Amino acid sequence: MTLIDGILLGIVQGLTEFLPISSSGHLVIVQALIGIEKPGNEFAIIVHLGTLGSILIVFFKDIVDISTSINQKKTQKLLIFLFLGTLPAIIIGLGLKNQIESLFDNLTMVGAALVVSGIILLMSYFLSTSDRKYTIYKVLLIGMAQAFAIIPGISRSGMTICCGLMLGLRPEIAARFSFLLAIPVISGAGILTFMELDRTSHIDFSVAMAGLVTSFIVGLLSLRWLINLLKKGRLYSFGIYCLCIGVLTIILS
Repeated sequence: MTLIDGILLGIVQGLTEFLPISSSGHLVIVQALIGIEKPGNEFAIIVHLGTLGSILIVFFKDIVDISTSINQKKTQKLLIFLFLGTLPAIIIGLGLKNQIESLFDNLTMVGAALVVSGIILLMSYFLSTSDRKYTIYKVLLIGMAQAFAIIPGISRSGMTICCGLMLGLRPEIAARFSFLLAIPVISGAGILTFMELDRTSHIDFSVAMAGLVTSFIVGLLSLRWLINLLKKGRLYSFGIYCLCIGVLTIILS
């Protein structure tokens, strides 16, 4: 993998992480198109750290509010909900690590997963939301949706936000919880990956940094764009795109 490849994949990650079209699936497809066989999941996690930085910037006020109100019951309840919502991804991610990594080499599976994402996103068009509150039950379901999105081709933001909408949450509330929920999962996976970089020859540190920085900058722009789209209720429009790319990927794989 060259420096240019790292920058290109960083751009892809930044564009697709927050838009509900599966960044991991697009990374697999682009890597196949430009002839990169490795590092697959390893590089995907690194560029996810770049988009994690975008979340920290866009939701900086929320993070500061949480940090400065840690003694309040409302904040403590939110932190408990974030912890519970993170558990499914941790359990499945660690328990099925090898099986999940193998999916990054299966273009047909990625295409099928994109089709599934597209169908679920299209279903959001028919959802009527209200101003319902979080419950442990809802948080665990959203957490399971996030765990499901570990599969490349399944959109993490798409699944968690759609799940929130199905449970009656308003789009902006569902999106806020979705992106706050991404912080612990991406942080943990990213730290573990960086700890292993020196023990693998799959990726140069300079390439990893190029992808990380690029994904951060592009991710910052795409996240702000998605937030505006959610306010207009346009999440379903990405379903058509996922269906088309998914079917095309299956045909060409």
